[in-house]
Amino acid sequence: MRGWWERGRALGAAHPQAVDIGIALLVQAAMTMPFVVPRPPDLEPATWPAYGLTTLTVVPLIWRRRAPLAVLTAIIATSALYRLAVEGPGQPLPYTGLVIIYTIAAASPPWKRLVAGGLLTVAVPVSVWLNTRTARQLTFSLFVFAAAYVLGRLTDARQREHRIEAERAAARERARIAREMHDILSHAVSLMIVQAEAGPVAVRTAPERAEAAFDAISATGRDAMAQLRRMLGVLREGDEPGRAPREPQPGLAGLPELLDRIRASGLEVAYESAGAVRPLPEATGASVFRIVQEALTNVVKHAAARNVSVHLTYGEGTVDIRVLDDGRGPRPGSGGGHGLIGVRERAAAHGGTAATGPGPDGRGFEVRVHLPVPAGAEVAR
Repeated sequence: MRGWWERGRALGAAHPQAVDIGIALLVQAAMTMPFVVPRPPDLEPATWPAYGLTTLTVVPLIWRRRAPLAVLTAIIATSALYRLAVEGPGQPLPYTGLVIIYTIAAASPPWKRLVAGGLLTVAVPVSVWLNTRTARQLTFSLFVFAAAYVLGRLTDARQREHRIEAERAAARERARIAREMHDILSHAVSLMIVQAEAGPVAVRTAPERAEAAFDAISATGRDAMAQLRRMLGVLREGDEPGRAPREPQPGLAGLPELLDRIRASGLEVAYESAGAVRPLPEATGASVFRIVQEALTNVVKHAAARNVSVHLTYGEGTVDIRVLDDGRGPRPGSGGGHGLIGVRERAAAHGGTAATGPGPDGRGFEVRVHLPVPAGAEVAR
């Protein structure tokens, strides 16, 4: 049922004019009931002119979104004409007025709502005076119109809340995409620069190393392009399935290839894991990969290190990441670039923590991240 409701809402949003016509037909059906119910013998029978005037009262609802104040004025005028010019059956509820008041309250600016309130302040007492002239009907009419107005304002508040949440979700998605692109490009460009700088020296002294450096540059560039295509491909809409591959983000299975690329740059990389190694949820595994990637990219770019170690510790419902190098350590006054900020943001997104600073005995640089692993989460295949 919820699926049908969501599809119906989407269809209505795409064809608002059809929705307005449907509402007008529904109101017309409700206002037809007094004409088909037998009338008491002491009252004159309902006539076709009266029914036609009833229909004329309903027709303006078709334009309720485009010109709500004009529709309200037309409904007031035709309702007054119906009461004064013909002897037609009364209605249990002012259906047309309730619909347009709800519409004005839900979708109109404050000045239009104020004008509508002024019109009703005059029209409702006049209508009661022309009909029964009782305080009971006046109280009832004011109550039902106030209820329609309040319902419209609640609908507007809910729609605004949905729009705000959609904007927040879009902002979070933009930040995620920017972070992913930063990680991919920063990692690839850093490795390519290191290899390119070492290439001229290797050409003169060790041609076989130069060839390996150029191969590494090519492989790193192709891998970066493949990751960018995979990430941006999911944003395309309307393409054929084969043209927008929806593949998962890199996870723990991609760590060996990542470490091999770092080793190809001339850095010695050691990798260890402790605890009961187990598959991680896809989101957690992707974050572990990106955190390790960014930490190693910082080592290549800034540390001037010869050795780096990557250590994963699997705990009961947690996974800890530790990346330590033997480079020059943090520079005085440096608070960390976008890469380390991204590491902290990824950790915070999973409810974890991240810390960076000098390694043991003040040597090198260390990145420590603690991530909780949700119990019962679906693991990456």
